[in-house]
Amino acid sequence: MMSGDLTRRHLLTLAGASAAAGFGAAGCTSDCADQRPCPPADAARVYVSRPDLTPPAVTVARHPGAEDSRLILLDVPYSGPGRGGTLILDSGGEVTWFGPNSQTERRLNFAVQSYRGNPVLTWFQGLVVQGYGRGELVIADSSYQVQQVIRPEGGELADFHDFVITPEGHALITIYRQHAHVDLSAVGGPPSGYLISGVAQEIEIETGKLLFEWDSKDHVPVHETYQELGSGDGGSGTRTRPFNYFHINSLALDADGDLLISSRNTWTVYKVRRDGTGAVVWRLNGKKSNFTMGPGSRFSWQHDARPHPGALLTVFDNGASPAEEERRSRALILDVNRAARHVTLRQAFAHPGRRLVAAAMGSAQLLPDGLMVVGWGTEPEFSVFAPDGHLLLDGRIANGAASYRAVADHWIGHPAEPPAAAVRRRLGRTTVYASWNGETTIASWAVLAGPTRDSLAEAGSAPRSGFETSIEVRDRGPYFAVEARDARRRVLARSRSLTVP
Repeated sequence: MMSGDLTRRHLLTLAGASAAAGFGAAGCTSDCADQRPCPPADAARVYVSRPDLTPPAVTVARHPGAEDSRLILLDVPYSGPGRGGTLILDSGGEVTWFGPNSQTERRLNFAVQSYRGNPVLTWFQGLVVQGYGRGELVIADSSYQVQQVIRPEGGELADFHDFVITPEGHALITIYRQHAHVDLSAVGGPPSGYLISGVAQEIEIETGKLLFEWDSKDHVPVHETYQELGSGDGGSGTRTRPFNYFHINSLALDADGDLLISSRNTWTVYKVRRDGTGAVVWRLNGKKSNFTMGPGSRFSWQHDARPHPGALLTVFDNGASPAEEERRSRALILDVNRAARHVTLRQAFAHPGRRLVAAAMGSAQLLPDGLMVVGWGTEPEFSVFAPDGHLLLDGRIANGAASYRAVADHWIGHPAEPPAAAVRRRLGRTTVYASWNGETTIASWAVLAGPTRDSLAEAGSAPRSGFETSIEVRDRGPYFAVEARDARRRVLARSRSLTVP
């Protein structure tokens, strides 16, 4: 069993795995038959106009009632063919925007949030080491330009597991911190061992000032863990492999302003005072739960604990313990009676077609209209369920390329870069390819052609067809450009002029 959310060895295994069958291919442009082969479902996407972008293929199966204007956001830290990165998809699985990983850094925890009253994109970028992140947190605007970079004080590095922008313009972030000379005898370790704790920090984004810090080492004893010393990324309690007993993986603001902190390795959600004390108000689930857990409400190795109006709590229950009789991952909606200290299962969402068990990662997003979006973690899939539990949409990322979370949200993007175009001539036919990475309002493309760069006229048009649209034209140019147009046929932007290579 995996003991950390992400390990290099496990993710490289995922990257080499082949995608399962059973989904209709999505993202294949209309020119495949006569210009180039369509990529198989287990390959990267390839675009003529943007050969530098090779996102992992995503296939989607849609079921009755699946119409939705929301976009799907994925983060793929590793992939097979092509490169991983941050992905915005339409509900058909077509790429809207792809932000590739660099050669040395991975992107994770991709989301739409609000900052200074405007929608922004946020993500982690950095290294993934022994199941946690070492890097920085990014805020980008609607043009995909980075506006803020958040780093902890004192030279520490931020973790990828969570990043929440508060209404006050503060950043709630996670950090993994190492400690020496810690007594690990309660879990069979040395009396003076090495430990990794989970840290929550609140940082003023504008100034970088640290406003609040909570360290699990000061509030949660080691014996609360379910992690076995020396197993996988749990660590041996030595300097080279410190014991990861807590594994913080989500932060959320409770209704009263306190924090809800999820610890994967203690199977517990902690309510923590967001003040100078950081006192633990209560524990939900785990070895020292202050709540009785009703039938079906218990969880293990969980992720993504979020409060909702009406005393509800959503949790992605990985359910990945070998000791469990029913090993199956679920997205849970829990009724939390705080007065009676009792938890009741309101609803559970499990995949209806396959017994998915996410060894790590995963997410459960309850939308205001009652839809449940589930990212299945190390199982390279995501699903959208109706409020009554029936499956609306099912997606799969090629080559077993897992996504840390999968979320659905509204987003309007206007890239700072211009549209891209490419021209190919074959057997007397001229085909122009058009794309604009990140623009969300394109309805159609027009091809402009002419004898010089400055004398171009419309030579053809076509509705937008996925990330890249191909348009065959009779005009031989030799100069061509493309114009992106919105639903009212207004010109959004034009590409640079180019000639047939």
